[in-house]
Amino acid sequence: MARMIEARQATPADAPELIRLRKVMLDAMRPEPASPGDWEHAGIAILRQQLGDPLGMLAAFVVDRPDGPGLAACVVGAVDQRLPNPSDPTGLRGYVYNVATDPAYRRRGFSRACMTALIGWYATRGVRVADLRATRDGEPLYTELGFRRTDDPAMRLSVPAP
Repeated sequence: MARMIEARQATPADAPELIRLRKVMLDAMRPEPASPGDWEHAGIAILRQQLGDPLGMLAAFVVDRPDGPGLAACVVGAVDQRLPNPSDPTGLRGYVYNVATDPAYRRRGFSRACMTALIGWYATRGVRVADLRATRDGEPLYTELGFRRTDDPAMRLSVPAP
């Protein structure tokens, strides 16, 4: 019988490992590895603050390494309060960040366990729509979980510094 994979909600103490796994994800999405720097320290500080707020709008779910300390996989998700509209009467929107599995632990269902826990967290908060950006490797999992490509055209502005 297959072992049930348990994802747990991350705590502020998990922040350094969440940022380590964020680098794993970023490296998989870009041609050049993400360089270390102040972004890591800033990310750890943000996670420590926001994961410590029980009413916060950010959560992370993780699977611990089965053979030692550290994390095998994670997902970070946020809730954004937008203005309601007829098709979205609450205006609550989820965004999935940072789905990452350490290369040594891939293909074991760890990311699925993390994503399932995050989707459950969204449901308890009244979020009925969640978005993410998918890598080719991750797209089959997200499709199985119910994510679909949208027709919405995306545009982005890089705001110049004053």
